[in-house]
Amino acid sequence: MDKKTTMENYVRTAFEKGAFNGVWLFAENGEIVSKGAIGWRDAEDRLPLREDSIFDVASISKQFTAAALMLLRREGLLELDDEITRFYPEIPYKGVTIRQLLLHTSGLPDYMNWVEKVAKEEKRIPGNEIILRFLCESGEKALFMPGERWAYCNTGYCLLALIVEKLSGLPFDDFMQNSVFAAAGMHNTRILHRRKDRLTVDNLAYGLVVEGGRYLLPEDSIERTNAVELDGGSGDGNVHTNIFDLLTWDCVLREETLLTKEEQMLMYTPGRLNNGEIAGTEKEKDGYGLGWGILKDPELGLVVDHIAGWAGYIAWYERFVDVNKVLIYLCSREPADTRAYAAFRIGMEAIVRDEEPRPVLGLEELTVQDSNHSNWEELCGSYEWKDEQIELYLQDGELYLRFRGAWGIGASSRLYPLGEKRFGVKEYSGDFVFGENCLCFLGVTGKKL
Repeated sequence: MDKKTTMENYVRTAFEKGAFNGVWLFAENGEIVSKGAIGWRDAEDRLPLREDSIFDVASISKQFTAAALMLLRREGLLELDDEITRFYPEIPYKGVTIRQLLLHTSGLPDYMNWVEKVAKEEKRIPGNEIILRFLCESGEKALFMPGERWAYCNTGYCLLALIVEKLSGLPFDDFMQNSVFAAAGMHNTRILHRRKDRLTVDNLAYGLVVEGGRYLLPEDSIERTNAVELDGGSGDGNVHTNIFDLLTWDCVLREETLLTKEEQMLMYTPGRLNNGEIAGTEKEKDGYGLGWGILKDPELGLVVDHIAGWAGYIAWYERFVDVNKVLIYLCSREPADTRAYAAFRIGMEAIVRDEEPRPVLGLEELTVQDSNHSNWEELCGSYEWKDEQIELYLQDGELYLRFRGAWGIGASSRLYPLGEKRFGVKEYSGDFVFGENCLCFLGVTGKKL
């Protein structure tokens, strides 16, 4: 297979079907096989993306935070099984360790809704120090006892950033810049709080959300404005970089110039719950390590990765440790069609594995043609769903839905028939399935009101 041509053609098809607007890079044995940029980096479609464009890589940031903890551990400033109250005795969540923060087994509650609410009330974008206030003042209960379960937790990584600050004596962002990014030769990488600090970034790919069939900056949307209020956080996100620096990071890890093999293998080892079960199999096939998802491929050996998504950005970083491959793609627009994006992601994985990718099919191509619309009016109305409502209504002979919750009414989405009382929408990958006076979405069933 000519991977270069196959990947380029596949990306182009995905772009044409609204599945991908971004940059990609695939390398084997340190040599770039395929790379490129397709689409736009602004909301007006005037500025083409460049291969070196800067992206917010969201939760891929977590592996860099984990690397910082490894460096402090090497200096003897901490042990992974140190409890967080060693560093912040005032935190009321007892028994939580640094290792559990890294593994997402701490049970700490999620900070986002509380911090967003406080930011709006105080009319400011708080810095990462708000996490300590959240833990001490919110009164929210732990989700579970430390080590009992695995639940993805951004709060834990923000707290890790505060611990790095306390132990290093430097602001977290400065420590990362000096001891991780510059030390690794990643000269285009830094932690940025663009909205909080009112920064303009040259060659930035602006992340756009899709809402009501239009692309918008998060601050102009109805549903996604928390990207503004939460812009001051560190540790769990806000690293900005490009594909070439991420390739450099892969090389630095292979050459062991920043982290030793022993430190890396510690990061690539799945954690264990209190009962001995592997932690993180809910997210990754073979568990979650210290800032990395883990897969043991029968043919390709150890594979470590992380997916990321935040306010218009999607990022994927996958390292094939044993066979020296790396796949990177960074997207600066939410997919206009999530089904097409899901097919694109699977297809890119197939190409890396020397397999022919399946076609990128969007929702309209999967729609049942000449479907019976006679019962659609019966489906209309409001349905309970978690702490929100889903409203169904007809417009110009088509079926639409919108979410109504604490933050108001969301944008409308058209439903496409996929089978008997089964529908899809372009903005969400899950199916909406109707039963007797009920609606099921993402495994949650709500009654019709």
